[in-house]
Amino acid sequence: MTEARASRTRTRPVQRVAALVGAVFLVVGVLGFIPGVTTNYDQLEWAGPDADAMLFGVFAVSILHNLVHLAFGVLGLAAAMSAAMSRIFLLVGGLVYLILTAYGVWVDLSSDANFIPVNTPDNWLHLGLGVGMIAAALVATAIERRRIG
Repeated sequence: MTEARASRTRTRPVQRVAALVGAVFLVVGVLGFIPGVTTNYDQLEWAGPDADAMLFGVFAVSILHNLVHLAFGVLGLAAAMSAAMSRIFLLVGGLVYLILTAYGVWVDLSSDANFIPVNTPDNWLHLGLGVGMIAAALVATAIERRRIG
């Protein structure tokens, strides 16, 4: 195998990050459906502010919220198959989480507009995820370019 071909088939840092992020989202999505890990599990609703289930007793979750985590997990693992898709997943996913942070800050958490639902700890977590995913894409890409260049 030529060195050029070997470098194309090697997993790049951005792919490993996307796979890790995807795996974490999958785990969190599954944990959201496990009684005990999710407190007030009997109050897990499809969506809306009346869903009083809390992942780890802290983060508001609903069936919709858990399904979004699972979908992000699958997307992350699928994106990890290529460096370009990994970058897109991390950058766009990070942007989505920053938008979700803004949504959580501006929506009245007790209103029907809070259909996901989110709470204040979710907002902080979403902010961290958004910044972290974007930073991870940029740092992993910089590491990759430094190795190649």
